[in-house]
Amino acid sequence: MSIEHTDVIVVGGGVMGLATAWALVRRGLAPVVLERFARGHREGASHGATRNFNNAYDEEHYLDLLVRARQGWDALGSVGGEPLLRLHGLVTHGDLDIAAVQSGLDTRGIPSAVLSQAEAGARWPGMHFGGDVLWSSDAGVVRAAETLRELERRIVGGGGEVRWSTPAVRIDEDSAGVTVDIADGGRLRAETVVVTVGAWTRTLLPQVDLPRLTVTEETPAHFRPLADAPWPSFNHYVQPGTYPATVYGMPTPGEGVKVGFHRVGDEVDPDGRPHLPTRQRALSDYVREWMPGLDPASAEAISCTYTSTDDGAFVLDRRGRIVVGAGFSGHGFKFAPGVGGVLADLAIDPSARAATPFRLP
Repeated sequence: MSIEHTDVIVVGGGVMGLATAWALVRRGLAPVVLERFARGHREGASHGATRNFNNAYDEEHYLDLLVRARQGWDALGSVGGEPLLRLHGLVTHGDLDIAAVQSGLDTRGIPSAVLSQAEAGARWPGMHFGGDVLWSSDAGVVRAAETLRELERRIVGGGGEVRWSTPAVRIDEDSAGVTVDIADGGRLRAETVVVTVGAWTRTLLPQVDLPRLTVTEETPAHFRPLADAPWPSFNHYVQPGTYPATVYGMPTPGEGVKVGFHRVGDEVDPDGRPHLPTRQRALSDYVREWMPGLDPASAEAISCTYTSTDDGAFVLDRRGRIVVGAGFSGHGFKFAPGVGGVLADLAIDPSARAATPFRLP
């Protein structure tokens, strides 16, 4: 059978794969993206209307990646007359070192301010706060579904290609390049391949020594606001033992306010995921206590997957001619334009390196 040749192959058409292909197109290359599922599928981690654009980090490598991602969001701009990144702001509170987070933001010129419990409560009466709150105006939500469509449009417009319902089943590397076998019998050949397949990373890359990647099904929910009042995005770091985990959320126009526990889902087989909500009673109890502006009985559950490393750090590295982006651990979407840039760097330049915490051992 003949082999089709292309500049770079990207396996995985979620947000990370599409962002990588866009970065490659912007550098004059014509990548081919292979995605096993159909456009708009809900089997991975990139579907849905919104994702939290949370900038409350104090680690240098995440702050650097955040700055690069922010430049990418600016470059993507608006779709349908509205920015893909809505900057309605973020509040962070609870059991964390607010001063350390604010210091990290200050070093990157990212605006923030500390508000008292009373000030925050007066500004956002739909929420309760137990102490000081860190407010950043340069945060909010990403329009996730629109982002995927816009990235595809730019890839195709720049000479690349996105092939939906096209599963890659095997990747073979030799001294001259990489061959990807497709389920329909086709074969693609390129100098390098970028693999961003989330929960299926280990299955597709048995030849790469990866860290443990745990796949869980997470089920946040949308809750109905009781009044027409402003809602920021939010992080609430809770004391261990009070609720299952840190709480995050954001307003999603037309659906309510999304509220979820971070990284508490049951481990699942991504090919046999039950798509069933869990911990919904605890989530409603949290809303009843901390969010009086929401109806705790109105939960509409959402299902998505996390593919997590043990420490939550991303994997962005290259082995031979194979570049891998994985382990985004439920906090990756906001970084997608930055991650795509890093993975494109790695695909083009064998000497390129991601920040040390993102590298394979």
